Amino acid sequence: MKQVIYLDNAATTPIDKDVLKAMMPFLTDEYYNPSASYDYAYDLSVKINECKNIIAETLNCNPNEIYFTSCGSESDNWALRYVRPGGHIITSKIEHHAILNTCKYLESIGVEVTYLDVDSHGLIPINSIEHAIKDNTKLISIMYANNEIGTIQQINDIGRIAKKYNIVFHTDAVQAYGHVDIDVNNDYIDMLSASAHKFNGPKGIGFLYIRNDVNLDPLIYGGHQQSGKRAGTYNVPGIIGMTTAAKTSCEHINSDCKYISGLRDYMWNRLSKEIDDIFINGFDVKSCGRVVNNLNVCFKNIQGEQLLTLLSMNGICVSTGSACNSNSGDVSHVLKAIGLSDDDASSSIRFTLSKSNTKEEIDYVIDVLKRSVEQLRRINKNED
Repeated sequence: MKQVIYLDNAATTPIDKDVLKAMMPFLTDEYYNPSASYDYAYDLSVKINECKNIIAETLNCNPNEIYFTSCGSESDNWALRYVRPGGHIITSKIEHHAILNTCKYLESIGVEVTYLDVDSHGLIPINSIEHAIKDNTKLISIMYANNEIGTIQQINDIGRIAKKYNIVFHTDAVQAYGHVDIDVNNDYIDMLSASAHKFNGPKGIGFLYIRNDVNLDPLIYGGHQQSGKRAGTYNVPGIIGMTTAAKTSCEHINSDCKYISGLRDYMWNRLSKEIDDIFINGFDVKSCGRVVNNLNVCFKNIQGEQLLTLLSMNGICVSTGSACNSNSGDVSHVLKAIGLSDDDASSSIRFTLSKSNTKEEIDYVIDVLKRSVEQLRRINKNED
């Protein structure tokens, strides 16, 4: 079996061994429904409350403001439904499709949506947010860090504007939580979405932070779980796994970021010197304006999908954009929004690194990239 080098951590991350170990008892021996009335079940309900305490501590919020969901997309959907017909949402053109497609649905039932432009780095001009506010604006929803180009938005400034006009502020922090220090009170965040499988937890579990004074309707009606706002039996193994991953990720943010950014910078330094006609999408690697694990590169005069195939044949896992939109065949809406031509957008590859990657892996990837890019450019030149 050939070696697999995984550089698609924005799509998903492997479960840490300690996370799987923490989950196992709740998949086998401690399988009780925490809503039942006997002692074994009560013990699990205590565990769930402990998990809320731990996650709340990572955000500097109250434990009763944490609501467990199935994923980041569910959290995003739920948050946006805060706005009823007649209301107005401000968002951006580079949001994840969990936001954009929910906005399209809300528009169909009478919600007004403003989609803000971004600059060439993917950054939303702060003054455009304030200019977009209307009398019926109920929600500002801006992602914390972009899933394709890694751009970190000016969350504190956005939160201050929302606070100034008494507008609820939601952020999709799926690519940021566990990788960036977040304080919801310091940044005036009212709702925040996160997903465990983006920070070495299991798939199928996430959470939505909802500030206590935000009156959000229940997502699922049924039993009394989660204050009646999201009924259904608790995913106990998932909650345990996510909490373990959250605690580990947040405790090691500084050391992990230092290591990952060093690998990413090393990768870009070699790429920029050894392959012609390439450029970074988004902020430069030296900027603090992008998450440290992200490197989105345009290799001019090739097709990104062809390059992805050659890399895959050599055991290298990367992507051309969001995993949730990888089979659509459309040019990335994010790369188009920052001003790339269709050709350059189609020639771009996203590399997202992790604490598990090594310098030796990066060297191998670069060697394969050099051969593959040269091969594709030669083929394309001959076809012309």
